[in-house]
Amino acid sequence: MRSFFKSKQDSSGDSNQNHDKNEQPSEFNMPETPLSKYLDVNVQMIKEMTGDSSDIIIRRLDQALGKPVHVAVIYTDGLADEQIINNSILKSLTQIQADEDCSLDPPKQILGWIKHRFLAIGQVTDIDTMKKLFDAILAGNTVILVDGTAKGISASSAGGEQRGVDEPQSQTVIRGPREGFTENLRINTSLIRRKIKNPNLWIVDRTIGRVTQTDVAVMYIHGIASDNVVQEILRRLDRIDIDSVLESGYIEEFIQDATFTPFPTLTNSERPDAIAGAILEGKVAILVDGSPFVLIAPITIFKLFQSSEDYYQKFDIATFLRLMRIIAFVFSMLLPSMYIAITTFHQQMLPTTLLISLAAQREGVPFPAFVEALAMEITFEVLREAGVRMPRAIGSAISIVGALVLGQAAVQAGLVSAAMVIIVAFTAIAGFVAPSVSLSNSARLLRFGFMLLAATLGLFGIIAGLMAMLIHLAGLRSFGIPYLIPLAPFTTSDQKDSLVRVPWWAMIKRPTLISQKNVKRQKSIQKPSPSKDEQEQ
Repeated sequence: MRSFFKSKQDSSGDSNQNHDKNEQPSEFNMPETPLSKYLDVNVQMIKEMTGDSSDIIIRRLDQALGKPVHVAVIYTDGLADEQIINNSILKSLTQIQADEDCSLDPPKQILGWIKHRFLAIGQVTDIDTMKKLFDAILAGNTVILVDGTAKGISASSAGGEQRGVDEPQSQTVIRGPREGFTENLRINTSLIRRKIKNPNLWIVDRTIGRVTQTDVAVMYIHGIASDNVVQEILRRLDRIDIDSVLESGYIEEFIQDATFTPFPTLTNSERPDAIAGAILEGKVAILVDGSPFVLIAPITIFKLFQSSEDYYQKFDIATFLRLMRIIAFVFSMLLPSMYIAITTFHQQMLPTTLLISLAAQREGVPFPAFVEALAMEITFEVLREAGVRMPRAIGSAISIVGALVLGQAAVQAGLVSAAMVIIVAFTAIAGFVAPSVSLSNSARLLRFGFMLLAATLGLFGIIAGLMAMLIHLAGLRSFGIPYLIPLAPFTTSDQKDSLVRVPWWAMIKRPTLISQKNVKRQKSIQKPSPSKDEQEQ
């Protein structure tokens, strides 16, 4: 056994020096070594492969089942629920007496007795290799090995300390559910199952990451989601070859359609109700173990302006809020550049009184409007980042007080005009209106590009930039779905839930280009109306 590990380490060292860049190091490979029929050999192999780590617990039972049967119970401390192990596994093995003929049974038969008669565990599977053994114990399960047989069993015992279901921090609503996803994959899938109680809600599991072995789940409704989209997502996931996946952002960058674009072709949410609503529209959810943010694909740009609260309020206020978000996004992207263009090249567009007021403010400012706006925008971005990274108790105070003090001091010192402070402040506030953080980040990046165009070409540069942006958006795809639908291509039936939202009783169909089958939500328009008896009264 020692010679086996020595040769393995030697070959591993050679491969580390001479392996190709595209090949993974051999020590990252989980060995497919079969289990030995000798318990001591298996235990020694586990200790050597884990470096005799203190959290790998190996409990030896030499008098299990009322007879001299050598048994080892193996689990990972912190990943397994010790209460389940003590009450359902160890207690059963140490207290239950075997039948009279058990002393004559071979070890393989005794392993079957343990599996079928002694364990009060819901899920029990067979293992026969070291890879399956480590997959089991690193997933929180408990492995039972019996001396004399080259097989073992894995009992479900996952547990340990983990964060509970709390209210989402980044996507709060006034009206709606208060539960959010956690870092546990199975808790997240159960939160969606509670909202969609249908057997057609399918889950396809993948394991990505050579070292981390991160579990990834793809959820969709069979019969509503497009089969082509589902297969394309699975194909892109299977193509990922990386040593670690620590958050869903890793997956997002690997499977997105376009890399060099400021606009997201995938979105994410930590709200189970938002994910359930997207799945019911024919979209596909991608859940990553260890991340409370679930990816949604495919998406359109109009989806990024929608909030889950839009569907819990009356349609008129929901429509108003959607249009307000779109206008706020345009302001956050174009307002500083419009100010630069008008004050630098197109002063004739301003009323005389306003022009005189702006000229008086800028009389002592030594910098052109572009440098003034650029300095203020960079200052605000620094304050914003500082407020996010600093401790929560003082982060908000530092960002607000810093913005007020610096803005007022800059105006009094004559470095910037008061109008520029107002423009930058309103631009920053408008950037927080978008429900999607990734969309507001897109506006933050594009803002600087439009400011440069406005400083060089004025309004003509802004118009040219807008045309280039629209052409770019028209060419984007999200897993084959055009990014600008239902406007380009124009789909009449999908206009009921894009820029505006009509009442629920009028939304008969799902988005047609996304679901592509079983598009009907309801049979016909069910407009509410009083009954005849109520009308007569």
